[in-house]
Amino acid sequence: MSDINVTPFVDVMLVLLIIFMVAAPMMMVGVPVQLPRTAAARVAQTAPPVVVSVNREGLVFLRAEQVPEAELSDRIRAIREAEANDAPVYVRGDRTVPYGDVMRVMGKVTAAGVSRVSLIAEAEPSGPAIQAR
Repeated sequence: MSDINVTPFVDVMLVLLIIFMVAAPMMMVGVPVQLPRTAAARVAQTAPPVVVSVNREGLVFLRAEQVPEAELSDRIRAIREAEANDAPVYVRGDRTVPYGDVMRVMGKVTAAGVSRVSLIAEAEPSGPAIQAR
């Protein structure tokens, strides 16, 4: 008989698909926030970044750990000294958070001696271009 039985192969692929579908949401880094959208190009990374997030309630997180806003500068300074890197600090702010709150957090980041601070946003879906009026 010269036929190949592909049923076991299909079974394995379906099991792997289910495993990846379950595991993919768990691989998200940091705090879940709804990022604003932009058409800007992605920035290349050279070192692991320090990510500061501001969630919808206005709580501040350093990586995935909630941090009081008063301690943010000291904690960032300690992380950068411990890791000895000069990577930029990325600020993620939920789109519903007031602009002033995100800018206040950015001020705390620059007070830690960080010269390169970047904002993170989602890429806009490719579709019709938005025209300014």
